[in-house]
Amino acid sequence: MIALKSRDEIGLIRQAGRIAAQCIEELVTQIVAGNTPLELDRFAEEYIRKHGGLPSFKGYMGYPASLCVSVNEEVVHGIPTSRPFKEGDLVSVDIGVIYEEFHGDMAITVAVGKISAEKEKLVRITRESLYKGIEQARAGNHVSDISNAVQKHVEKHSFSVVRELVGHGVGRRLHEEPQVPNYGKPGEGPILEVGTVIAIEPMVNLGSPKVKVKNDKWTVVTLDLLPSAHFEHTIAITEKEPEILTLP
Repeated sequence: MIALKSRDEIGLIRQAGRIAAQCIEELVTQIVAGNTPLELDRFAEEYIRKHGGLPSFKGYMGYPASLCVSVNEEVVHGIPTSRPFKEGDLVSVDIGVIYEEFHGDMAITVAVGKISAEKEKLVRITRESLYKGIEQARAGNHVSDISNAVQKHVEKHSFSVVRELVGHGVGRRLHEEPQVPNYGKPGEGPILEVGTVIAIEPMVNLGSPKVKVKNDKWTVVTLDLLPSAHFEHTIAITEKEPEILTLP
C-alpha cells in the first residue's frame, strides 16, 4: 500500500533531504586522492547529528555505517573502508537522513581527479537519466513511465541499467511502496497520486547489467568488474511539477 504524505509530512521529508544535500555538498570537496571512505563516513555522521538529524542507514538491517561509499565496480551499499581514493576512481556516495521521524535519501557519483572519457560519459548519462525519470514523476502517470524514461536514455547511449535493485517510496520508513525499477514498459504499475514520495535512483553500468553481492553481504559489484554510477533524489508528486526534496 502506498502511503500518501500530507503537506506537513512532505515538509519534514524536505528538511531531511536538505540536511542530506548540504552534507553531500561538503563531502564532494573531500572526495580526493588520499582521503578514505571512513573519513567521509565520520564527517557525515557528525554533520547529520549536528544539524538535527539522524543517519538513516546506521543500524538499518545491521548496516554498520552512516554512508554507503561505492568505488568503481561497486554499484551500491559499499561499506566505508580505510582504503584511500586514488586518481581516476569513480566514487558513489549514498546518504540517508531522518528528521523528526521522516527520511530523505539521495546519492551522487563523483570523479577523483581526471577520469577517462568513458567514465565521464557514464556519470553524465546516469545523472541525465535521473532527470529524465523525474520529468515523468507526475500525478496520473504510472510508476513504469519513470522506469521507461530512465532505461531508454541509458540504453540509447549503450550503457545498462541494474535490474536487481530499485528505487522506492520514502516516508516514515526508509523503504516504502512503491518500488521504482529503472527499466520497464510505460503505462504499467501503480498510478502516481499527489502526495506520493519516491526515491528515483538509476544505477547504471558501463558493461553488463549483471551484479553480485560481495562476501561482506552488503557491497553490490558489477559481475564484469566494470565501473558503475549511481544518482538519486527523493521526489514529491504534486498537483504541478515534481518537487525534488533533496536539495540544499
